[in-house]
Amino acid sequence: MRVALASDHGGFEQKQALVAALVREGYEVTDLGPFDDASVDYPDYAVLVARAVANGSADRGVLVCGTGIGMAIAANKIAGIRAATVCSPEFAALARAHNDANVLALSGRFVDFEANRKIAELFLETPFAEGRHARRVAKIEELDGGETRQTANGEE
Repeated sequence: MRVALASDHGGFEQKQALVAALVREGYEVTDLGPFDDASVDYPDYAVLVARAVANGSADRGVLVCGTGIGMAIAANKIAGIRAATVCSPEFAALARAHNDANVLALSGRFVDFEANRKIAELFLETPFAEGRHARRVAKIEELDGGETRQTANGEE
């Protein structure tokens, strides 16, 4: 599975550790930055991961900022993205199984690394349950005008 990751300065340390952990687990990881802990604007990095997932160059995305909230809000502005801010392994599994979430947003300040590692692993391993959930996800996609993919530069 191809996974795109990015963070802001608040999630930089955990992003670095997650990249290493996911590579060890055999995932094909693309680190989209930042590459140091200097202050950055989280929307700039959220959009990189969201576009990678939306255009198909990544199967799933993982974002890390202070809370995960800002990253999820920014990522969800890209058509076809269903980003979820998750703070527990159970919610990670449900976000995938029930909502077909394709981008995970994590808190680098309020959730410790070991918990975030478990959350990310469950998020990446859990399949979409389909069934009644597919109808609901289709309704979410309709809110994007039915669009599920964008090109890398954001054009439709």
